[in-house]
Amino acid sequence: MYLSRLLLSKGYEVYGLVRGQNNPKREIIEQWAPEVKILTGDLLDQSSLLRALNASQPDEVYNLGAISFVAYSWENAQLTSQVTGLGVLNILEAIRLYAGDDIQKVRFYQASSSEMFGRVQEVPQKETTLLWPRSPYGVAKVFGHYMTINYRESYGMHASSGVLFNHESPLRGPEFVTRKISIAVARIALGLQEQLTLGNIDAKRDWGFAGDYVEAMWRMLQQETADDYVISTGETHEVREYLDIAFNHVGISDWEKHVFQDPQFFRPAEVDLLIGDSAKATDTLGWKPTLSFEGLVKKMVDSDLEIEKAKAGK
Repeated sequence: MYLSRLLLSKGYEVYGLVRGQNNPKREIIEQWAPEVKILTGDLLDQSSLLRALNASQPDEVYNLGAISFVAYSWENAQLTSQVTGLGVLNILEAIRLYAGDDIQKVRFYQASSSEMFGRVQEVPQKETTLLWPRSPYGVAKVFGHYMTINYRESYGMHASSGVLFNHESPLRGPEFVTRKISIAVARIALGLQEQLTLGNIDAKRDWGFAGDYVEAMWRMLQQETADDYVISTGETHEVREYLDIAFNHVGISDWEKHVFQDPQFFRPAEVDLLIGDSAKATDTLGWKPTLSFEGLVKKMVDSDLEIEKAKAGK
């Protein structure tokens, strides 16, 4: 959604690809960015991707499509692999066929992920760090990442990958830990619930604001030469730090009595310390994050406070 708004602000005519006629995302897009023209398609159906390309006649294609909830990927490894991995190949091939002899007429962005680093081989992680994914989602992202590189090197396609570390916002799905916490904190502060159940609160992540990260995506496709970039804040924080800031923001200092850990929410193979080195993006793209970790947490809590107040009629 933030990418759509950014592109619209720059005068782009923006098309969005939505799977299925009754997809709930359609209503969200219509509310958030009503100027976006919605096309129906499926990353697993190459013919639908070709139809979408012919209908939109794009100069740039941003592929953010994936089954992106890591915990879900263990339960549905095959579907995750097809959508998150094979889907990238399908859209790359569709662009190649659409572009014909003018292979660079469409610039392509692939949303790669810090989950590709998994069992990290160096700290911080940069573009040359060995990939060692620890989830079906991470493995699928590695496939898409290398397929993007392959199309760039084999066909000369202007195809770039952004290896994005965790990018959060008030639009994050409620199944993700950051939004799960911000919703629960808002509801606890309003007296609407008493406790929050989480998995590993000692897990460490490099969390940034999605609104900052879409600027990096756009900048990649404005470069004369396509390449891959790590996009991150360069800071790492534990889940418990997120809890500290979120609860303190609503005036609750003793949050331990509200938070419980449940082994069912622990990953079968936990990802180690994730912290990105975005020096290449800073030097080449002129990009830096603008919103601090504390500011991000407060922004998400404030948003969910407003939503929960509206729901409760307060």
